[in-house]
Amino acid sequence: MRVATRKWIGAYAFAALLIGTACGGSRGSFTPMALDIDGRADATPSIAASGRFVAVAWGARVDSRTDVFVAVSRDSGATFGAPVQVNAADGEARLGGEFPPRVVLMPHDRAEPEIVVLWTARAGHVDIKAARSSDGGRTFGTPAVLQTAGTAGDRGWPALAVDSVEGGIHAVWLDHRGLAAATGSTAHAHGDQATDNDGVAMAQKSGLYYASLRDGSPSSEQEVTSGVCYCCKTALAAGPDGALYAAWRHVYPGNLRDIAFAMSPGNGQPFSPPIRVSEDGWEINGCPDDGPAMSVDAAGTVHIVWPTVIEENGPQGALFYASSRRGGPFTPRVRIPTLGGVKPAHPQIATDDEGRILVAWDEQVSGRRIAAARQLLIEDGQAPSFGEVVPLSSNSPGVYPVLASTGEGFIAAWTAPLDPSRIEVRRLELPGARAE
Repeated sequence: MRVATRKWIGAYAFAALLIGTACGGSRGSFTPMALDIDGRADATPSIAASGRFVAVAWGARVDSRTDVFVAVSRDSGATFGAPVQVNAADGEARLGGEFPPRVVLMPHDRAEPEIVVLWTARAGHVDIKAARSSDGGRTFGTPAVLQTAGTAGDRGWPALAVDSVEGGIHAVWLDHRGLAAATGSTAHAHGDQATDNDGVAMAQKSGLYYASLRDGSPSSEQEVTSGVCYCCKTALAAGPDGALYAAWRHVYPGNLRDIAFAMSPGNGQPFSPPIRVSEDGWEINGCPDDGPAMSVDAAGTVHIVWPTVIEENGPQGALFYASSRRGGPFTPRVRIPTLGGVKPAHPQIATDDEGRILVAWDEQVSGRRIAAARQLLIEDGQAPSFGEVVPLSSNSPGVYPVLASTGEGFIAAWTAPLDPSRIEVRRLELPGARAE
């Protein structure tokens, strides 16, 4: 099947039950807490947790300048401390819903984990930067540039992971140095791809790049693959054995925009050739601006979610889930039931130490976008099923939700696109069903 469309359209024919758990775990209240910088528009969060320690990173914009901030909680997200600016060069951050600043936590022998933040910076040329905090987010060190300094072309849409085996920090990003070399231009490819008659050839000038960071020093970057769909978010996760898993949207012959996947055994070994997660048949000569998300559980199972367009009473957006045992073949895709609205998008996924799986997304319902989540249930020998919908942003619009698991459940953050926008955060409690 081939679905040809220039944009996401359509609506679902089913309804979902809206039952929520509140910030702090009690049912019936829908009041999240807000994180914001006075006088700025706050957006594009990411979140990480280690036990009761939680870090939220986001961008705060005033005029044309954007900076990266982090706020830390030491009580599983019940309260947060004052935000701290991460980037050293004021106003340099270049952020968006598909390329937020990324944050991870690295446990060590000190009382609190180390915080690492990754972002895209633009000051004359475009850099992928990372900075670390060894004092619980009170201060951040001098940022490191991950790609070769001064490399031409556009880049961004990064993802970040930390492995507990080697203690390495790992990053992937989309890189357009190939287009710069071919044309002498540093312009990014979104508009170029949308008007080019051969999106596959254009995509060959875009690559997925990888680098690691140890003791504050980046490794030499390496190209994982070319042929990527520019402007869709990437995903990166580390398994319990130190293996690395990367996912992104790829451009296949015929302008089919499917999700691709590659793995590295770790220890600096290269990534495998890409494999296709699912043959969705979505043909589009342009970038959807909506990529995959991924999580790896304690057993080494890779869980992935992504958006695509399907043909069901006309083209319509849909979200899907699949899994892989330690990088092996993926299970057949399973559609994620959403809210019955229009264009479900921006999916995220998280797993916890109890084996529970939570997915989140945003969707247009009654004229506004709502952020929501629901538990994914897996039983031996049975197809995945889904728990009740948890509306995250019940009383106001919400977009680009992100998830993490804490020592006391899950926590979600999202952008509330108000005037000015802000980051909202809410704790969630789920039933104790385990994924096998």
